[in-house]
Amino acid sequence: MPDAPTPPAHAAHSSPPGDFDWSDLRFFLGVARAGRLTVAASRLGVEHSTVSRRIAILETRLGAKLFDRSPRGYDLTRAGERLLVAAEGMESLALAAQGAIGGADLGASGTVRIGVPDGLGIFFLAPRIAGLAMAHPDLDIQLLAMPRLFSLSRREADIAISLNRPATGRLHARKLTDYRLRLYAARGYLARHDAITSRAQLSRHPFIGYVDDLIYTPELDYAPLVARDLRVRVKSSSLVAQLTATRGGAGICVLPCFMGDLFAGKEDDALVPVLAQEVQLTRSFWLLTHADTRDLARIRVAADFIVEAVQKNRALLMPQATGPGETAAS
Repeated sequence: MPDAPTPPAHAAHSSPPGDFDWSDLRFFLGVARAGRLTVAASRLGVEHSTVSRRIAILETRLGAKLFDRSPRGYDLTRAGERLLVAAEGMESLALAAQGAIGGADLGASGTVRIGVPDGLGIFFLAPRIAGLAMAHPDLDIQLLAMPRLFSLSRREADIAISLNRPATGRLHARKLTDYRLRLYAARGYLARHDAITSRAQLSRHPFIGYVDDLIYTPELDYAPLVARDLRVRVKSSSLVAQLTATRGGAGICVLPCFMGDLFAGKEDDALVPVLAQEVQLTRSFWLLTHADTRDLARIRVAADFIVEAVQKNRALLMPQATGPGETAAS
């Protein structure tokens, strides 16, 4: 059944402006999280007409339009985004009070959106995300594993993992971990070429790296640190695509060890470290949350889960150095 249109705010004459009813926020949160009236009504256990009416009343009382309606669903306006922060804060306080008085662990609910670089998101977080889902069955998890920066101020994500600590903005930054990177090539590729024993020989081999004008953070500009005159023949904005091209024998690539070491083996497409003692790089992951929302239950439990997962797997992310030739992250 298509969502019924919400009556215009001026139709709710029975609720004069300023006569605020806190219970209306429950319906507002339901629609904000679901994005559709019928889905929100189902989750709240009421008729969609009830949700529609309560949203209209709330808009009248606040004197502001909270949602833009379209065939895709309900999108928050700027006023709606501001109200969402306040409403979730009140919800979090209410749950904390109820838990403290009732002695119950109420868990977290709603949607949490995690923006993370594609390599870490796909090869580290995704295989472990079931632990968060099982611990909080009322939590909807959106894992945005993409090679880009995420704006927490514009609510593109609730949690972002970055390769550097931002210098501006109302953000809370916590260093997750350092992680190590090495050169890798497919076993089959190395078998077809002479042994690589020095950096000087790297210029004779095709290199796999990022598209220059799509490097979204300077920490990913590895080539100048590896060797001069590298021949970057295969380029992609996606680290996962670079990994796949390396396994296919396209050349040599800088990869995080938590990715490259997953594909060790005897097969032709298995990955082998190249110049492991001479070329090692270190970078860092930072966990970012917005100052206005970091204490909300759904964001707090997701952030704590990520921190715990990293702490338990530090050896995977930062394996022991194999020699004195490590290149710093500067």
